[in-house]
Amino acid sequence: MDYKVDLRDVKFQLFEWLPTEKLLEKDRFSEWTRDDVEMVLEEGLKVAQEVLAPTNEDGDRIGARWADGKVTLPESFHAAYQTMKEGGWVGMINNPEFGGMGLPEVVGTAVNEFFFGANMSLSLTVLLTRGAGAMIENFGTDDMKQIFVEKLYSGEWSGTMCLTEPQAGSDVGASKARAIRQDDGTYLVSGEKIFITGGDHDLVDNVIHLVLARIPGAPAGTRGLSLFVVPKIWVNPDGSMGEPNDVYCAGIEEKLGIHGSPTTSLVFGQNDGCRGWLLGEENHGMKLMFFMMNAARIEVGLQGLSLGAASQQAATAYARERLQSRHWTKFKEKDAPQVPIIEHPDVRRMLLTSKAYVEAMRALLMQTSYFIDMVHNTEGEEQEMYQAYVDVLTPICKAWASHWGVMVCDTCLEVYGGYGYTTEYPAEQYLRDAKIACIYEGTNGIQALDFVARKLPLKGGKPIATLLGRAEKTFNSLKSDPQLMEPAWMLGAALKTMDTISRELRKRPDGMIITLVDAVPMLDMVGTILGAHFLLDQAVIAREKLQGILAEKGIDPEDEDACMAFLNDNADAAFYHNKIQTAIHFAYRALPTVTAHAAAIRAGEIAPMKVIM
Repeated sequence: MDYKVDLRDVKFQLFEWLPTEKLLEKDRFSEWTRDDVEMVLEEGLKVAQEVLAPTNEDGDRIGARWADGKVTLPESFHAAYQTMKEGGWVGMINNPEFGGMGLPEVVGTAVNEFFFGANMSLSLTVLLTRGAGAMIENFGTDDMKQIFVEKLYSGEWSGTMCLTEPQAGSDVGASKARAIRQDDGTYLVSGEKIFITGGDHDLVDNVIHLVLARIPGAPAGTRGLSLFVVPKIWVNPDGSMGEPNDVYCAGIEEKLGIHGSPTTSLVFGQNDGCRGWLLGEENHGMKLMFFMMNAARIEVGLQGLSLGAASQQAATAYARERLQSRHWTKFKEKDAPQVPIIEHPDVRRMLLTSKAYVEAMRALLMQTSYFIDMVHNTEGEEQEMYQAYVDVLTPICKAWASHWGVMVCDTCLEVYGGYGYTTEYPAEQYLRDAKIACIYEGTNGIQALDFVARKLPLKGGKPIATLLGRAEKTFNSLKSDPQLMEPAWMLGAALKTMDTISRELRKRPDGMIITLVDAVPMLDMVGTILGAHFLLDQAVIAREKLQGILAEKGIDPEDEDACMAFLNDNADAAFYHNKIQTAIHFAYRALPTVTAHAAAIRAGEIAPMKVIM
């Protein structure tokens, strides 16, 4: 399967929009230069296209297989994973002290877009492995760090997070897994966990599980959960592997998509011999697990972007080649030749709308990743400010990007017509694989509830006000701009609508139930506003660059024919021109949904609570 990505936009957002080069001046990243980062991007894309993408179809058609308590993955996955290990890609954003590359988070986000887009199933193993390593690095004892972290960051071992149980689902506090302390300081862990991504496979010799369980006498609910490091194969104090631990894979799920990622059911302590180590303090497990979950939620949003972007690129390539029907200006001429479907207005609309959402999602995720880097490179109040931005944006990254990733995949499948519904083209796999991102790591409904209940009022509402205030500045700077005035006023209207709705809901006696019913639309409203702000902000930069190119080439910007002829022959100028048009299109097509959502909220429509089901 071919894999394409808009590397030009990735570099634009990384270096022309975000101050990544200034970030590289920080002590933490001082060994990296822009040239180094560009080489990493190029090499990462090469790995994605030449190593991961060719295995993606095997993951879907062959998939993970379970037999006799063991899971095997397609043969092609083994060589691809080996390449990931040898290249240091597993721990590229992690601490060099434990074998990581030490790249900025925002660069890791760019590279991981390539990996997820090329083979999401295989890349999921990498995601959770570095997450497990980071958990042990941050909360483990010195002995744990020495034993586990480098082996996880290198990909020699893989990692998981084990939360969900059959009777609990998303209600993690209903967990029944147990852990009993032993005289040697270890714990005997027992219970069953389900929906465990990468819970067992044959890519590595050992899988390190992070397991939530309850010690005797612990409080009910999430307050009584502790977190344990439970290896599939017991690890001796010197780091060597011992006997198999009492961890059994009871089966894998047959799923709609990500067939190459084993979603396992794990039984711990079936023979009362499953040992583990406490990570952190007793009864603090859920608090610690949020460290891994929040990072994973951002990467799940990245999965939505990655597959949406890959689908948009593939659909655009197909539309350039597929001949069908006459040009719209010659539809009455029966003898007119067929043209590529990219000439048809409706196809162009689908592709540009998809492109606009992709670039907005990319901006949201890169901006959030940059804030994470600033958390790591600041102190005191400034650090708290950046952390608050990350906290507010995390559920938006997860829910908004995963939802619109699916919508983009759906739209792009339609570009192919009937062929999109067949396995001859990648569109149907992209759509199936993308859907899970809306569900795991907390469904999008749960993310929206977290957003309205916890993140909007965080620190008295100052972080969200500041983030939306940035969008307000974009509006104010463009409200008299001849080219971008109307999109800017649409952004301004959406901001005013969001502010009015928020104020009204706080005063209404039925405000709570309306907020609960409309949590998902409210998150979508904020995500859309931020997306429009980001794209308009980028459009200003792109216009300045375009004007510079036109001036250098002696092209009169008022001469539309000359400009269009030049754009058709100059890829860089065309890129900047398209950035401007994409921002305009997003404003007209996406921002009206803010008004539509607001109409239902303001009316107090709660029919879902009144209908008999």
